Amino acid sequence: MDELDSAIVRELQRDARQSNRDIARKVGVAPSTCLERTRLLRERGVIRGYHADITPSALNRGVQALVSVQVRPLSRAVIDAFKAFAHGLPEVTAVFVMAGNDDFVIHVSAQDNDRLHAFLVDRLSQRKEIVGFRTSIIFQHLAKHDPAPLPGA
Repeated sequence: MDELDSAIVRELQRDARQSNRDIARKVGVAPSTCLERTRLLRERGVIRGYHADITPSALNRGVQALVSVQVRPLSRAVIDAFKAFAHGLPEVTAVFVMAGNDDFVIHVSAQDNDRLHAFLVDRLSQRKEIVGFRTSIIFQHLAKHDPAPLPGA
């Protein structure tokens, strides 16, 4: 990405709902140039989508947790199958495949602690490939939705 691409991406991270004309004005190029650059950023996979940041409680997801999971046997088939299973669960908001002591970290949310407990006992612990899991309740969550690019090597 060059400086212009980076500037367009920064503007979209700040507010993806602003018009192409506004972004072009802010980065100092013609709207047609901005539109073409944005299209190319999407085609190259730099821009993966546009999303609304919704408060979890508005979706009846008052409790959030990170669940660290260990699976066995450790094989591509087991990892891929568990990843697909976890991603398909309505309580799961993100699945991370990890290196280290845990094979996965799953970000889950539920209506309350009782429903979180039911999810863990009734859904997760029933999987035969899981040999252990540990749950950490999230009290507060701060997210950066506009991280700046880090310098190259």
